[in-house]
Order: sequence, then structure tokens, then C-alpha cells
Amino acid sequence: MILTNDPVRLALSAACFIGYGLVCLAPWLRQRRKRQAHAAGDAAAALAPGWIVAYASQTGNAEELAGQTLETLRLAGIPARLCELSALKEKDLRGAERILFLVSTYGEGDAPDAAAAFASRIMTRSLPLGQLHYAVLALGDQSYINYCGFGRALDRWLQEQGASSLFERVEVNCNAAPAIAAWRRQLSHLAGTSDAPDWRAPAFEGWRLAARRRLNEGSAGAPIFHIELEPMGGAGPDTLPAWQSGDLVQVAAPSDPSRAREYSVASVPADGRVHLLVRLHLHADGSHGHASGWLCVQARPGDTVQLRLRAHRRFRLEANADRPLILIGNGSGIAGLRGHLRARAVSGQARNWLLFGERQAAHDFHYREEIVAWQAAGLLPALDLAWSRDGGPQRYVQDLLPARAEQLRAWVAAGAAIYVCGSLEGMAAGVDQALATLLGRSELDQLAAQGRYRRDVY
Repeated sequence: MILTNDPVRLALSAACFIGYGLVCLAPWLRQRRKRQAHAAGDAAAALAPGWIVAYASQTGNAEELAGQTLETLRLAGIPARLCELSALKEKDLRGAERILFLVSTYGEGDAPDAAAAFASRIMTRSLPLGQLHYAVLALGDQSYINYCGFGRALDRWLQEQGASSLFERVEVNCNAAPAIAAWRRQLSHLAGTSDAPDWRAPAFEGWRLAARRRLNEGSAGAPIFHIELEPMGGAGPDTLPAWQSGDLVQVAAPSDPSRAREYSVASVPADGRVHLLVRLHLHADGSHGHASGWLCVQARPGDTVQLRLRAHRRFRLEANADRPLILIGNGSGIAGLRGHLRARAVSGQARNWLLFGERQAAHDFHYREEIVAWQAAGLLPALDLAWSRDGGPQRYVQDLLPARAEQLRAWVAAGAAIYVCGSLEGMAAGVDQALATLLGRSELDQLAAQGRYRRDVY
């Protein structure tokens, strides 16, 4: 290294350093300006007497469509703001001129968890909404009796309050593209623009079936399989498509590619593979479900499985990542809970309590070795199990809660979040009722509004 006191060389060196610094700083400054402009736009939309795009989502579909709806309005120069349905207050409804509602139905006609408080607090009352013009996009599943039940109830309630519909309610069966296209056409007509963003879902990608093993040999229940999938390119953890614990995958079976089946991801990116826990669905005639039959029986190791990852923000850890976790589930619902426990193990978070139920301890204790290892390592200090076919007073996972009421209240008081994963029929309703009894319905609703009570049930 040559040292010099030559002022010209010193000036040139300084100029080089400054120029290099500015080159490095420029991208950061551009991103900062974009963030500030976006924040200013959001603030202006919140203050302006524009449109409101309100959504009630359980697995993220309604939220995603609401974001696309908002972008379409903004491209047309229409001031609008996005909000969750639970955040709408009476004064918002009475002061708004136009609201677009995009709402899912959960189970047999119920409101999504985050909208339950709105349904009980607002939709049970009479409000003068003669000034309001609205539209409803109702998402549902025609396999349920009360198809689009919450969207229909919301539409009916709005009409009873004197609100005027901008166009007829659009109902979407299992995220069907034609119905979504109909909503988009109506929206473009209202906004006076055809310059709308691309609303197509991400394409399916080929993943290799890398491993499969049955976990419940000898069980009285249907066979259940642990399945591992890896990208066709053999990518490592650093180049895998992004996902988080709590997310979902959609699998398209060759026998029925038009209707994808969703499964909870049971792994984290650090595992290098997507892990699923799939129960083989058996029809009365002995045939298999399209997706479960393909994954569990028909596909051979090395075969290509068409899937796409989908963010499930309502079941991610996110703001709850540093909280104590109470994880409750049954059957194949251990998949979503396992994903969270693996994420917690990676991050060294040890304040975890698992309550799990299945048929028999001898045959249906899925991931037994892993759970026992977490216990031994201090990563799972609280574990409670219920076996419906082994006898005893606590047959189901919801039966475990009353005897642990003080422990439950102490964990919640310490800031714990509650995650429930598994069957909607029986378990989810039973757990919800037990939690409401022990904590109080209003407190449970408050936990849901805070994002501390989250469910992935089916």
C-alpha cells in the first residue's frame, strides 16, 4: 500500500469513495421513497371519502382477492382502503358510500374466525344504511349444505338495513376461475377501466415424490402417510420456493386436475422438502379420493406431483413467533402443528404446549419419536394426549382442557397464542366451546381479533 500526502490524489480517492457510497446507497434510497409514497397513499386513502374493500378470510383466498380488488380500484384512480371485516365499526358503515365485501364461509355457514366478532357485534343490530352502496363476493364450497352461508347472510343483512347493491352477489365455489372473472368484470365496469392486474393463481409446478411411509400400521382408522416432496431441480433449502410454517400446498391429481386439494405443510424450508401428512380417503364403493389416492397409493417414488405453495397468513406464526404457543389438534391436524414445532425448534423457542388426540396410542401416535425427542430437549415442556379408543374419561382432545383450566389461563395471561389444527366436525367445535367456557367467549373473541387464536380446520 502506498501512502501519499498529494492533495490531488487524496481528493480523487475521496471522490471515488463517495461515488461508490452513492452507488450503494441509491437502491436503498429508491426503495425508501417507494415505501414512503406507498405509506402516503395508504394514509390518504384512509382519510379520503373513497371506497372500502373489506374482507373476511379463513385460509387467505378472500384476503388475496381483496388485495387484487384494491389494486384495480387504485389503478383506476379511485381512492380506496383495505381492511379486515372485523376492523369495520358502526361509524364506518354509516359513513361509507361504497364498500366491497369479499367474505369466505367457514364450515356449515359460519363466519370466518376473524369475522365472528363483526357478525355478533354488528349483524345482530339494526343500522340505518340507506346511503351505502355495496357488493358481495361470497366464497364457499358446494360440498357443504350452507354453501356461501356467511356471504348470503351478510348480503341479506345489508339489504335489510336499506343498503343498495351495486350488482348481484357473486358466489365462488372452491375458488372457481369463472366466478372470479365475473367479479373482476363487474369491478372493471364500476371502476371504468380494463387495465386490471393479473388475477391468475400461480401455476402448478412439478415436484418429485421423494419419500412415503405409512405411520399408523394396525390402526382402526384409515391409513395415514407421511409424504416428502422435493423440487424437480433438486434445489437445496436456500433455493426452495418460499414458505413458512402454517402454510398450505394445493395438489392437483391427474384424475381430477381441475380441483386442487389443500394440505397443511408439516415442514419448514430448512428441511429441504415439503412434508405432508395425508389420510387415504375411502369412498363407500371402495375407491380412493382423487388427491389422497394419488399421493398415498398410485404415485410411485420418483413420480412427479403437481403442486403449488400457498401462503396461509391466518395460520402463520408471524407476530406470535416470540409468544408461548398452545397447539391443539387431532388426527392429520398434527401436520400443521408439527410445522410450527419444527420452526420453534429451529429458532430455539421452547415455550410450547401440545395437546393432541387420536384413536390409539399404540398405532396412532404420529411422529412419536420426534415429539418425545422435543420433550427430552426441553422444547416441549407441556404435552397432553387423548386416545378415543383406549378408554378413560378424557377420550378427545377437547376433554383435556377442563382439567388444565388453571394452566390454560396462566399461559394465556403470559401472552400465549392458541393454534388449532384438525377436523372441523367434532374437534374444532368442541375445542372452541371448551376454550369459551374456560376463558370466556368475549376473551376468546378478543384473542381471535388480536391474532392470538388461529385455526386451520377442515
